[in-house]
Amino acid sequence: MLFLSASLTVYVLSLTALLGLVAGSFCNAWAWRLAHHESIARGRSHCAVCGHSLSAGDLIPLASYLALRGKCRYCGAHISRRYPIAEAVMALYFLSVVLRYDFTSLFTTLRWLFLGCVLFTVALVDWDTREIPDRLHILGILLFLLRGAQEGLSGICSGLLGAAAVFIPLFVLVLIADKVLGRESMGGGDLKLLGVLGLHFGLALTVLLLILSCITGLVMGFLLKHTKSKDAGLIPFGTAVALSAWPVILFGSPLLSWYLSLFSL
Repeated sequence: MLFLSASLTVYVLSLTALLGLVAGSFCNAWAWRLAHHESIARGRSHCAVCGHSLSAGDLIPLASYLALRGKCRYCGAHISRRYPIAEAVMALYFLSVVLRYDFTSLFTTLRWLFLGCVLFTVALVDWDTREIPDRLHILGILLFLLRGAQEGLSGICSGLLGAAAVFIPLFVLVLIADKVLGRESMGGGDLKLLGVLGLHFGLALTVLLLILSCITGLVMGFLLKHTKSKDAGLIPFGTAVALSAWPVILFGSPLLSWYLSLFSL
């Protein structure tokens, strides 16, 4: 449907990018409030430095940051570059999902868009706090209903098998590693996140996700090791998992099919 005409393609992609910018702004604000134990449902958006409530003109994704030249209108404090970067990243994510899946399967496209919002919030909160709130796991589980609506009982069974086959062995391994090392080897939030993603990806793609997450986590650990952050020694593995889910969503199935085809030659 997306490529029926040039005008339709431009319109849909422009609208998609705009929705992505809005989603990025919301996810970033939600992550900040979760990290600071504030409710997203109560209270107006405010400057993180002076606390002044922000007007509608201060909250236009990307445009407000550029118009204000990266400074608060009220106190002149610098606004973190994280805001425009978060908005731009989500715009790219929305565009990539729509280009990959179009709207031929509406439930699939919507599921990946909404799940991407949850995962992006997870990535930001885990980066800030090294914790993943359970409410984000619950949202991920609820989005699994979209898979059930589209694929029926087979999709539900595949998801439950994927979640159990990844979560249970990892849980046992983590318990053993914790006992041997005498410290926490993987956070409970990370385990829950992998279980939730098992619902959406199934067993094979979740294993692929785990491999990519370990690689991403090692890269992040190397980069953090050379920073002066007080959390430099703590790898936000939930952030690594959330980031690694993006290529799995886009290319996981074709990549897996190609890999399996090598053994059928």
